[in-house]
Amino acid sequence: MHPDSIPLQDFEAMVVDALDSLPDWVIPIVAEIAVLVEDDQAPEDRRPGVLCLGLYRGVPRTTHYGRAPGTLPDTITLYRTPILAVCEHPEDVAPRVRKVLVHEVGHAMGLGEDELRSLG
Repeated sequence: MHPDSIPLQDFEAMVVDALDSLPDWVIPIVAEIAVLVEDDQAPEDRRPGVLCLGLYRGVPRTTHYGRAPGTLPDTITLYRTPILAVCEHPEDVAPRVRKVLVHEVGHAMGLGEDELRSLG
């Protein structure tokens, strides 16, 4: 079975499992972020030559002290099709989902791309 055949429902369950596996100290941060699954990035958001597996949109925790009343929550979007495309085997998908989620949580905490890559 190729990862492309993993149904959306199973992929979403992997996202829930990844969220459940986060350390307790991260939970208050993630509780304020809407975690979404989309098949792919919107065409207008794509950058040529860049395969985007996930995206954090919001204001990192290092620059504010919580959401202002009446504002939309920050979001982390995991892109299902690109994540499946980088996985060779179905058993590679859940660890990749967790890695992408943790990476995007890192952005929410104010870490830059270089810092996150150096951390793995």
